[in-house]
Amino acid sequence: TARHLAEFWMIEPEMAFADLRADMDNAEAYVKHVVGYVLAECRGDLEHFAKFHDAALVGKLEAIVSDEFARVSYTEAVEMLRAEIAKDPSKWEYPDVVFGTDLATEHERWLAETAYGRAVFVYDYPREIKAFYMRDNDDGKTVAAMDLLVPGVGELIGGSQREERLDVLLDKMGALGLEPADYWWYLDLRRYGSVPHAGYGLGFERLV
Repeated sequence: TARHLAEFWMIEPEMAFADLRADMDNAEAYVKHVVGYVLAECRGDLEHFAKFHDAALVGKLEAIVSDEFARVSYTEAVEMLRAEIAKDPSKWEYPDVVFGTDLATEHERWLAETAYGRAVFVYDYPREIKAFYMRDNDDGKTVAAMDLLVPGVGELIGGSQREERLDVLLDKMGALGLEPADYWWYLDLRRYGSVPHAGYGLGFERLV
């Protein structure tokens, strides 16, 4: 796609004894650390970019470090988008947003740049649009997944708490027509002593 390089570096932490909240906390701390390091150690480069590319760059980066990232459930985010789109659907390339919609870049950027004006986590996505290994929430409709949306970028991180319950995982695989024998090694991780765990993927070039 226009947003993906043919090859890229992916930062992929996986954390034992972590739920979705801890996953988001770690992702926020990681991004703040990297941006803070660049602000401290690469000031000359940033001033160059500010001069020739974006005069407000340093302020935007300082806000990433200083501002707490917002957090909103997918369900609430969809309601916000529907209310905004209803004002003038012609302004949107993808105006049809309902529960179960996989949010487009224009939706993500509106949430980060207009609705919140800062980095924002969207969490608890519909289970139908997420991978089978993401942990089911008690509502039976959503999974403990999150995306981090950043102004000027859109999605920067995607992650989730993983389904560590073997019986639930097998039921989900059966419903999706996945063959357990193909995932024997993954199922054994749960069969022989798994713990609650969570992780995420961050495209490093997109962060840069």
